[in-house]
Amino acid sequence: PSALAVAVAVAIALALPSVALENGLARTPPMGWLAWERFRCNVDCRTDPHNCISERLFFEMADRLAEDGWSELGYQYINIDDCWSAKKRDAMGRLVPDPERFPSGIKALADYVHAKGLKLGIYGDLGKYTCGGYPGTTLDYVKQDAQTFAEWGVDMLKLDGCYSSEEQQAKGYPEMARALNATGRPIVYSCSWPAYQGGLPPKVNYTILAENCNLWRNYDDIQDSWDSVLSILDWFFTHQDVLQPAAGPGHWNDPDMLIIGNFGLSYEQSRSQMALWTVMAAPLLMSTDLRSISPSAKEILQNRLMIQINQDPLGIQGRRIVKEKSHIEVFLRPLSQAASALVFFSRRTDMPFRYTTSLAKLHFPEDAVYEVQDVYSRKIISGLKAGDNFSVVINPSGVVMWHLRPTTLAVQ
Repeated sequence: PSALAVAVAVAIALALPSVALENGLARTPPMGWLAWERFRCNVDCRTDPHNCISERLFFEMADRLAEDGWSELGYQYINIDDCWSAKKRDAMGRLVPDPERFPSGIKALADYVHAKGLKLGIYGDLGKYTCGGYPGTTLDYVKQDAQTFAEWGVDMLKLDGCYSSEEQQAKGYPEMARALNATGRPIVYSCSWPAYQGGLPPKVNYTILAENCNLWRNYDDIQDSWDSVLSILDWFFTHQDVLQPAAGPGHWNDPDMLIIGNFGLSYEQSRSQMALWTVMAAPLLMSTDLRSISPSAKEILQNRLMIQINQDPLGIQGRRIVKEKSHIEVFLRPLSQAASALVFFSRRTDMPFRYTTSLAKLHFPEDAVYEVQDVYSRKIISGLKAGDNFSVVINPSGVVMWHLRPTTLAVQ
């Protein structure tokens, strides 16, 4: 080869890592439904056919997403988690779904989901086994499994990290990114990589993550409890200086599923999880039974203004800006067109608390004037000046969330 050809090849090779995951996907945080938190690894379809991990569950959830107003709000992914496959690969070494629980196969399920205007997600694991003990995707299977998922018509892959070493993860996660891209099918890529490395630098390099993954799990699995939600919040906002800059269009921090509509959260706590995940620019992946969800949980999850804020095209993750001795915390997320979202959150457990502050105290420009809409009550406050004191009454473990739009901007 000529010197020029070699020079060009070297230049391309050097440029490659920086464009590893410009797959154009997940420009806003993915929204949809994920089986794990609510249905776990229930494979007992003989005694519990209604709730076991089977094609029936996913067909029924797809019907609910399509017919109950979810999909038009942006909830489009229907995601299979662990325990879907047979216990062994086939004679060709391919992953196959459990023949009793998924008799139609994954391709048929994907076709069904696509016909409803939805997208299908699936689960894999980089180790010898998945966390539930099913066949994993060791390094020698990465390309083949990516190809299988693409042939089935899968739109998203969550790749877990049980039973794999640090070295295997460092090699395997980027390798799967390349393999998915090479299939030619657009597949959103969710990595569990940082969660297995403690989630923080120097072990986790967020620049490399953003080049390889569309979203990533940084921390522990969510459980159906308020304690679990608080532990996730504490970790994310304690480390916000590291985590917040890592997120943006096409690459998101994932604090795990929304558990609204299950058993562990009160009404106020459910509203809080929705508001705080939204301010974090988190993926909104519900894990609840949409066949029997309560009207109040549905109302929280289908709040249009909330979803508009979560899906803001700027894609800036919010930050905690105030932590009061009174156990009130304030979070701010900048939005497009100079708008912003504020969340006033109470960690108190006694009674509703009246919190008084001003926008100026929260570092808003001094001479700006805002129109404020309360995201939950929909009440509007017009002409709020930055210097004006105002009060919000926040229920125990609850939130007040505001959407603010400048009506007159400060003269530059």
